[in-house]
Amino acid sequence: MTNSKSVNDEQLHIICPACDAINRIFSTRIGDNPKCGKCSKPLFNGHPVTLTAKNFNKHISRSDIPVIVDFWAPWCAPCKLMAPEFEKAAKALEPHVRLAKLDTESEQAIGAQYGIRSIPTMVVFKAGREKTRQAGAMGMSDIVRWANSQV
Repeated sequence: MTNSKSVNDEQLHIICPACDAINRIFSTRIGDNPKCGKCSKPLFNGHPVTLTAKNFNKHISRSDIPVIVDFWAPWCAPCKLMAPEFEKAAKALEPHVRLAKLDTESEQAIGAQYGIRSIPTMVVFKAGREKTRQAGAMGMSDIVRWANSQV
């Protein structure tokens, strides 16, 4: 009997964007449109995940792929301009990077915890730690270029 797992194949923890369940996926299978073991929805759907106080820590600390969080607010004009560009960037960067959005108006404590002083601000998290950040609205190609240079 052959083993389908290669020597370089590691298991990655991927958080479901629909139900927040932690899934284990072999790294070589991450691009095969994996589905959640709990809710059966796609683990990657080309859209940023909406983060709240309830799921924020799970997504940034338990995910084995980098998570880029867009800290934004509904009253922020540059945030509104960047939203569709961030959405397009999610399609371009998945499945190797997860994009997520956190409304700092609704989740002020998290914004304060990370010292978010201007919005929009994108923060790259890897293994639960902040790696870098970028303030200001960006277009899709700039978001993708910046993300690829940081992860």
